[in-house]
Amino acid sequence: MSLNDILGTAMSGLAASQAGMGAVSNNISNVNTPGYARQRVAVTSNVAAGRTNGVLVSEPERVADRYLENAVYRRGGDAGQADILSDYLDQLQSYLGKPGSGTGLPEQFNDVLANATKMTGSQDPGQTRNQFVSSVQNLLDSMGGLDQDIDGLRANVASDVGTTVSRINVLLTKIDDLNDTVSSLKGQGHSTAGPEDERVSALQELSGLMNVTVRDQPDGRVTIDTASGQALLDNRLRLLSYPAGNTASQSTYPPIDIRFADASGQPGPTTGETIDGGTIGGKLGGLLTLRDKTLPAYAERMGSMYGGLAGALNSASNAGTTQPAPQSLDGRPSGLTGGDRLGFTGKAVFAVTAQDGTVLATTTIDFDALGPTATVDDAVNAINAGLGGFGTATLSADGTLSIKATSSDNGVAVAQDPTTPSDRAGVGFSQYFGLNDLVRSEGNPLVPSGFDATDPTGFATGQTAQIVLRDSAGRELGSYTLSGAPGQTFGDVINGLNGSSLSAFGSFALDSRGQIRFTPNAQAAGATVAIPSDSTNRNGTGVSFSALSGLSGDYAGLSSAQVRPDIASDVSRLPLAVYKAGAAVGENGIGKGDTTGANNFIDVLNGQADFGKGVKGSIGQYANQLFGDIGNDAAQAQTNATDTAARRDDAVNRRDSFAGVNIDEELAQMVVLQNSYSAAARVLTTASSMYDTLLNMVS
Repeated sequence: MSLNDILGTAMSGLAASQAGMGAVSNNISNVNTPGYARQRVAVTSNVAAGRTNGVLVSEPERVADRYLENAVYRRGGDAGQADILSDYLDQLQSYLGKPGSGTGLPEQFNDVLANATKMTGSQDPGQTRNQFVSSVQNLLDSMGGLDQDIDGLRANVASDVGTTVSRINVLLTKIDDLNDTVSSLKGQGHSTAGPEDERVSALQELSGLMNVTVRDQPDGRVTIDTASGQALLDNRLRLLSYPAGNTASQSTYPPIDIRFADASGQPGPTTGETIDGGTIGGKLGGLLTLRDKTLPAYAERMGSMYGGLAGALNSASNAGTTQPAPQSLDGRPSGLTGGDRLGFTGKAVFAVTAQDGTVLATTTIDFDALGPTATVDDAVNAINAGLGGFGTATLSADGTLSIKATSSDNGVAVAQDPTTPSDRAGVGFSQYFGLNDLVRSEGNPLVPSGFDATDPTGFATGQTAQIVLRDSAGRELGSYTLSGAPGQTFGDVINGLNGSSLSAFGSFALDSRGQIRFTPNAQAAGATVAIPSDSTNRNGTGVSFSALSGLSGDYAGLSSAQVRPDIASDVSRLPLAVYKAGAAVGENGIGKGDTTGANNFIDVLNGQADFGKGVKGSIGQYANQLFGDIGNDAAQAQTNATDTAARRDDAVNRRDSFAGVNIDEELAQMVVLQNSYSAAARVLTTASSMYDTLLNMVS
């Protein structure tokens, strides 16, 4: 070996040691930098023309394991989804009140039942009635407040969706730029460690926002797909597009489009693909699950609970009267007008009484005897004929029935026939028309409609209702728009629904109470129906398709629920007496101080209530089940968040254990490099001395 070869070998050794020291120094300075992978320089023998001449030093390279990095991405999506679900469900649970605090909804329902019991034997009826009415109003206010809280949470989720989509787009753009940088540096033979570290950090954050599949490419780039295989980044960048202004709570939301990025880095032409369900995973998937499935399901169950509670309380109040009886009983819009089919069977008793309860006029209307073609007007005429001038029944244009005593000194009472009580859709005449309701809601009769397939819908041309079907994950399966038309019947509505695209997922039918039922097929098990928009108004009564159909608990009227205003302001109007349906003219029909009607409230609160869609049960059990489910879901979400975070952290630790910086190892490597540098320096010094000796010999 010549002296030149020796010098070249020594110089390459010095360069290799310096490059190694540079990598070690960089590693130590980034020991606490998240996502940083330690760097190493590769040293190989320099062989030319069959001869070894020193070493070749590569650019610093990252020490990383792609499998461990991908494990972090996979577990990051699970942790991101679980964390956001836990956060929002924990907020929802906090709205229920702490168990045993006395202010929670379960305790408030128990107060209603306890106060109803007090009314049965109280010596101070004014005080106990006031406590009962107040407890009912408090319960309604709390239920309405919880419904608003759920609505507010959904609005927050909707806003968070927009923010998350924006952040995803920022990360995708950053990764695309880093792809260009890595590819360019790799093509030029330079180190790509720095931009690759930045890219890994961006990918880790992105994986927490949505589940992604990351693949390395030969040119140093990475491609990104969604969990369902939709491309987000390959040789062309795609961005998510979510329309602005969708930050409020609403029944339905637009899908998130996947669009190609335009020249300015903004969403451009559509790819024809969308993201509209929680299967996307990550924080975004959790938000979509909350927005489209979890929170709407709770809101619907709250509405159903209110419908069952209101129906039960109104059943009890319509079975009673006051003493003395009120001069008038004023109902609320039922959805029926004068020319509609009456549809009642059985009998009801209508009476006018004096202040002391003496019966002045009474009539029993046999609805079966009126015939199957009888109209509501026929029933009104029969009542007026039976009361013989002592009282008058009128039906307003909006379908509100009122019965009023002619003299202000008298009162009116309505009762069920004890043998064959009146019935339409499972409720009596007084309750159907709301003559003596305790609870009311604007635009909702709070009773099943009782319509059959031949009854006209009464929806005018131009009035529409949108029916949307969503799967168990909250994704939209299809929609149908109901349009009003002259002569349209409820049978036509059912035929239209079953002839639409929704029929691929199940069937619609009218049940015996006039409510529309959807039965999903196996393909759509767990699917639910929502009505995001509804402009229908049956014959000007103010009652919509949503309220009549019973398809969605959201339309039970909880947002406007209240104790009937005249009862709230004067608790003596609370109907706690019972009219004796068999009392004849001249006999006493209402006993003085009678509070036996209070037992009706106890019976209905402990009995079976109708929550719609074929669900019946105890109100207390339904409430406990609902609130228990919210608590269980929140607890489960917290457990999942803890578990998935632990698995993600474990994956991060495994990755960092392999790729991270260990100070002891770096210091040991530094000693090796220092020794190598010293050895190369001694070789260089020795070769230099040999040159000097040769030169001195020549001279």
